[in-house]
Amino acid sequence: MTEATPPRRIAPQTGPHLWSGAALSPADWMLPLGSEIRAEIEAAPGLPLPRLDPLLGQMAERLAHGPGFCLLRGLPLPEEPAAVLGRLGSRIGRPVHTPPSVGPVYTEPCDALLLLCREAGELMLHSAAALHNQLLRSDRAALEVLYRALPTGAGEALPVFAVTQGVFAARCDRTALDPGALAALEALDEVAAAPGLALRMVLHPGDLLCVNPFLVWASCARGLATLALLTEPSRLSEGPFAALRPAER
Repeated sequence: MTEATPPRRIAPQTGPHLWSGAALSPADWMLPLGSEIRAEIEAAPGLPLPRLDPLLGQMAERLAHGPGFCLLRGLPLPEEPAAVLGRLGSRIGRPVHTPPSVGPVYTEPCDALLLLCREAGELMLHSAAALHNQLLRSDRAALEVLYRALPTGAGEALPVFAVTQGVFAARCDRTALDPGALAALEALDEVAAAPGLALRMVLHPGDLLCVNPFLVWASCARGLATLALLTEPSRLSEGPFAALRPAER
């Protein structure tokens, strides 16, 4: 495992993974499904998906190099969500075994987490890069702590924020982090509560929310079927989070 230490100079994050909820509109994160694509998905397994595949390609690009999330709206809600998740997920990446999140946000170590809504609800999304930059402005000392390798209950030492060869990644598993980081985590909570930073998203049955947990922190919600995927390039291939790389199914 690569040892995590604060970089000599912590730079502000820039790029499409840096956003605030107040600055986004549904057009920025929603990919509606038309009737023809919906019919493809409802067709028997094994049939080609010529209309859906380009849409899934857009989704994968947004997860890896864009805002880190998107929503497919209008998916037919099946009796067995796992079957649909598997069919769609296999066209994006490789399914992996990950323990379910037990804290306030989804922390599954994966490049793409598919969340299929089975009952209406809502959740909150944060850009990890926006939290990083807010903390850089308000409490640099706390941010430096969160760049360090912090002991976890699993016997590993992992940072919350990391930049590996210019690639940003962030993960905050509060149930595992060392109590010594409590003050830094409290500072992180303060910036997360800043008005306009979070995106409140209302989900309807059949919505498929797709997030990259290393770029977007989504609050855990009930009634969601999940599937974790590895994609290439992966933020689990090198750097401090490589120690979390899960086994493929």
